[in-house]
Amino acid sequence: MQSRADRIKRLKDDPDVSVLIIGAGINGIGTFRDLALQGVDVVLVDRADYCSGASAASSHMVHGGIRYLENGEFRLVREAVQERNRLIENAPHLVKPLPTTFPIFKWFSGILNAPLKFFGLMERPAERGAIVIKLGMMLYDAYTGKQKTVPKHVFRNRQESLELFPALNPKVLFTGTYYDGAMPSPERIAIELLKDAVDASDQAVPINYVSLVSAEGDTITLKNELGGETFQLKPRIIVNAAGPWIDLVNRSMGKQTEFISGTKGSHLILDHPELRQAIGENEFFFENKDGRIVLIFPLHDKVMIGTSDIRIENPDDIVITEEEVNYFFEMVGRVFPKIKIDRSQIVYTFSGVRPLQHTEKSTTGQISRDHVVKLNEAGDLLDVPVFSLVGGKWTSFRAFSEIAADRVLSQLGSPRKISTADLKIGGSRGYPKNPDEKASYFKKLLESYAINEHRLDELFKTYGTKTEDILNKVGEEASEMLMTIPEISAGEIKYILTTEDVIHLDDLILRRTMLGKLGKITPDSLREIAKICKDVLEWSEEEMQQEIDRFSALLRHQHKMNFNGFI
Repeated sequence: MQSRADRIKRLKDDPDVSVLIIGAGINGIGTFRDLALQGVDVVLVDRADYCSGASAASSHMVHGGIRYLENGEFRLVREAVQERNRLIENAPHLVKPLPTTFPIFKWFSGILNAPLKFFGLMERPAERGAIVIKLGMMLYDAYTGKQKTVPKHVFRNRQESLELFPALNPKVLFTGTYYDGAMPSPERIAIELLKDAVDASDQAVPINYVSLVSAEGDTITLKNELGGETFQLKPRIIVNAAGPWIDLVNRSMGKQTEFISGTKGSHLILDHPELRQAIGENEFFFENKDGRIVLIFPLHDKVMIGTSDIRIENPDDIVITEEEVNYFFEMVGRVFPKIKIDRSQIVYTFSGVRPLQHTEKSTTGQISRDHVVKLNEAGDLLDVPVFSLVGGKWTSFRAFSEIAADRVLSQLGSPRKISTADLKIGGSRGYPKNPDEKASYFKKLLESYAINEHRLDELFKTYGTKTEDILNKVGEEASEMLMTIPEISAGEIKYILTTEDVIHLDDLILRRTMLGKLGKITPDSLREIAKICKDVLEWSEEEMQQEIDRFSALLRHQHKMNFNGFI
């Protein structure tokens, strides 16, 4: 990929482009990749980093949405289950089957929920009992059909449940375990999709930290957030993939829309070995007393807890609140009453906004998670049609991107050349299909490079078959672990810095790696990482200190953390 400066110069020299995508969250990146594969010249910009807004605040689940069955959204669940299976198959190094356990405390509760909701006689969520959950799991299994990507559900009585999960509330009647998918690092999926697009076409140009300034006639004015200079593009079509900011972006282009009803979701990540052991490799997914669906999720050796669902007006400056923290602690106590949690165990928090379709529904859980492409015809200030990508969820990004790309291709009069349905993502190409193939692959790399098997396995878990590319580029440095964080090497960091458009420290620490989320950052480790960035990105001493200060401030204000813990 060309340098960022060269990409901007290229656009300044030739501002005519078929498609401009505004917003580099998962929907924007997915559509960018799809159009690049069709040979369309397409530019992707975001005012911040790739996958740094709503898409960075997911619950790390690839799921069909079993609870949407109650709302009658059968098409959405069927599509999401199929897309879940595709992600597990197309990105096996980044998405794994996830046993998801539902503790059940009632027999018959919730039987009338679905019909009452269908006739508009009920919006408030209510706790589901064993019969409703069993029927839902059976239907969920049926949607998997012949794919058989994940096992079928299992239902257990109280005795069996307590034998398997001894710390579970003894008042439980049943547990049901079904399978969804886990994506521990959603941002890495986004980066690999982005790199796939660039590899597929030299007409695909992504640039982070570029914002929309104005629109008039056939011209869009953009601003480079690093240098401050502006430049212009003349796209034939605009795709607005700005997520929670879609209406704001449309207004800046002279188009008044009301497409989004955003809701806030927050999460905690805890360093709590007892709770981590209690859940094993299972996500616990259940209803709190108020009917809100919540989760306890195994995230490497940590535990993630979420999520809230609160209406918001302004998608900027969203942070977790004390009320949300108290809510999460209370709900964990309902399922694991003997396990104590306190704020000293929090290593990271994050909050984001779900870009849901605008609705007048009073209960946030009733707002559809479905997706739709909205068209604003050319006219008013702008003589270019704008497609807004409204709604959607991480799991079904590929299907949504395909719909969006087909709309764009139709407008351009171009045929689809390739389907993305079975297309492998990044390091999944050439991925070993079984243990014997993996052993053979490892044997080849161990013979070719100075690396031990443990370190090779760690790289493989994150990068899949792209591990060989890392070893080619950085050699022995792939095994030179940091003094302050022995889980990552200087070579791995250098590879990311030179191939993945890292601009700021937070790009690296929070989105290209899991270091921030897993609570690995201390003043010493931050400085060690910053020094590597300084050398590779050619920062001055002053610039390095500015980046350290920037990251510390972002951690404090957006994630409510400092180097001593939760604040």
